[in-house]
Amino acid sequence: MTYPVEVDTLLEARWIIPVEPAGQVLHDHAIAINGGLIKAILPKTAAQLQFSPRERIVLDEHVLIPGLINLHTHAAMSLMRGLADDLPLMEWLNQHIWPTERQHVSAHFVLEGAQLACAEMLKGGITCFNDMYFFPEACAEAALAAGMRAAIGMIAIDFPTVYASDIDDYLAKGIALRNQLHPHPLLSFCFAPHAPYTVSDQAFAKILTYAEQLDLPIHIHLHETQHEINSSLESSGLRPIERLHRLGILSPRLIAVHMVHLTEDEIKLISQQGCNVAHCPSSNMKLASGFAPVTTLLDYGITVGLGTDSAASNNRLDMFAEMRLAALLAKANSNRAHALPAHQALRMATLEGAKALGLNEITGSLTVGKAADITAVDFSDIDLSPCYDPASHLVYAAGREHVSHVWVNGKMLLNNKQLTTLDTMKLQQYATAWQARIKASNQQ
Repeated sequence: MTYPVEVDTLLEARWIIPVEPAGQVLHDHAIAINGGLIKAILPKTAAQLQFSPRERIVLDEHVLIPGLINLHTHAAMSLMRGLADDLPLMEWLNQHIWPTERQHVSAHFVLEGAQLACAEMLKGGITCFNDMYFFPEACAEAALAAGMRAAIGMIAIDFPTVYASDIDDYLAKGIALRNQLHPHPLLSFCFAPHAPYTVSDQAFAKILTYAEQLDLPIHIHLHETQHEINSSLESSGLRPIERLHRLGILSPRLIAVHMVHLTEDEIKLISQQGCNVAHCPSSNMKLASGFAPVTTLLDYGITVGLGTDSAASNNRLDMFAEMRLAALLAKANSNRAHALPAHQALRMATLEGAKALGLNEITGSLTVGKAADITAVDFSDIDLSPCYDPASHLVYAAGREHVSHVWVNGKMLLNNKQLTTLDTMKLQQYATAWQARIKASNQQ
């Protein structure tokens, strides 16, 4: 006689969209989870016979998808949400964001701001985020306390801040943090030079050497605005991408954020070099940076993931909004209604982000052997009825308010829309206190 196999959890759902294989939708299936990993995906009836779960969760009106991956954000900047709106990027940075950061950013600021961001992201189905900010040790602490997966950016800028004095100090602190926390099942690391206009050639050379030695990605804002490109032409005679290419930065380890203003030759170049792109449609639109040529990037086979950017420039850490905007903008800009269909938008918000981070063997799809990073979306609301195609619903109809459950490494972090690891009342108190401090300093 064959006895049922004991597992930690059995999730039964009306639909499962695993992302791999592409386009697949499973009806009335279950996911068996054991030891934080996906052990099996099979029809409900077979699962009930094959497994004896310690916990059985039945989600009859839900779709299970891989946890969403936010490929670019600055988590702690949630404390500056709405601080300075309706401004172009450089005015926004120079006159509002950077002065506020000089006055207020500290490890304490980053810890509480990142905790606030983790709560928002988890409630919206995000299980992994790629961060770039000061005091990355505080962001790592926040992510671990929340139970989230995070790629921690080792920030690098060619001017002193309260965090570090010069490029060597930035890199030494980042590498020390990585050495302290590596390996950790929920953390990975990226070098995070801010942008070509804030990092020198000499600094890029050092970053590249370390990135190759440690086999880590390089995460950078690139070709975000026309102003950035014009300034680079004036200072070096080169467009930023050409400059980075000459420095050896363009490679499969590069995660280039925004990539709004590109020539076709530049798109061919980043395709040939195997670079990855983090597409942030809401931020690009809000800061009037422009429209990234996403359909052309995809036509050239470039890995494109989705990011929210910060809550200071978006103003939401909402990957459902990014999926919808990415799909709609691709259609409008290409004059092709079939451009970037729903399944592809979901893939960009999950597996493509994982690929860019080098985490696709761990997360990004619901695949046997991968981590149980799973988001459940409740389709029972009247505003989601009827449902002919759950993938279409995810991208064009559902929102983050429909996320009901989230698991990372098999641990439930959101249960019936309630966070299990974070105290929302305490986070609200943090946000209110920082708002008062920042408002008071701005009125002086």
